[in-house]
Amino acid sequence: MTTSSLVQPRVPLLSGPTPVQELVRLRAALGGGPTLLVKRDDAIPFAFGGNKVRKLEFVLAEAVARGADTLVTVGGVQSNHARATAAAAASLGLQCVLILNGRPPARPTANAVLDRLLGAEIEYIESREARTGASERVMRRLRAEGRRPFFVPLGASTVVGALGFVAAIEELLEQGVLPDVIVHAGSSCGTQAGLVAGVTRYGLHTRVIAVSADDPADTLRSRVRTIVRGIGGLESFDGEIEVDDGWVGDGYGIPTNASREAQTLAARTEALFVDHTYTAKALGALISYVRDERFTADQTILFWHTGGQVGLFA
Repeated sequence: MTTSSLVQPRVPLLSGPTPVQELVRLRAALGGGPTLLVKRDDAIPFAFGGNKVRKLEFVLAEAVARGADTLVTVGGVQSNHARATAAAAASLGLQCVLILNGRPPARPTANAVLDRLLGAEIEYIESREARTGASERVMRRLRAEGRRPFFVPLGASTVVGALGFVAAIEELLEQGVLPDVIVHAGSSCGTQAGLVAGVTRYGLHTRVIAVSADDPADTLRSRVRTIVRGIGGLESFDGEIEVDDGWVGDGYGIPTNASREAQTLAARTEALFVDHTYTAKALGALISYVRDERFTADQTILFWHTGGQVGLFA
């Protein structure tokens, strides 16, 4: 299959396609079933990688075009998105302000260490609900100081950010991979929106299943549809959005029995590392799907590893 390249300004943070590997030993441990593949966005070299890097390539092209000198974004204390944004700012010679909900860690670990190492200015707030007000206040302050701030929404999950995963579908096709199903962790919705848009753009019949890390399925479906319809040519998109919110457990970032098993199985069969907040829960769902024979043996299922392995050191 041939593809037509996505023409859109981008800041080059990727250094090439990420690997696609077959999970032979994991499949055997599950007693057979469909062919299992993994798309290794955890292996992106830039700033410990992850799906946020793909989205930031497109979002930050807009920041550069506007002459921004400071990036501002929001997240949790261990936000992968915040870390990737701080790293991108450093690589572009920009300042960065991170607005993080949670308490300042007494002893920083994992992403909190990297945020400080990258030189980001960090402001801590009490809750997720305080993000909007804090962001507006910080943007006003920076403008009053004569700076040119650019706000990057949570997860870089905007219409422009989602183009990173439209391009990722093109990348997958150029690698000669055409899965029947893609399973990935979902939260801020830009990844699924881009994958769904890419599948639609190239006329594929691939299902895209997001496993929610936090919010209810209906909430995520609505966000995904809004983003997809903002992409040129997809304004009337009315396709199915598949979200499974049955694997959240006791809440965002809290391990479950399924995520613990998935984490152990992935490490011991494939030396593949997944984190409890996102990827272990999504992989746990996929393992259950295989065991429940939701897929046939002649199908190919691709697990899109969206990164987050830094969280193992929190």
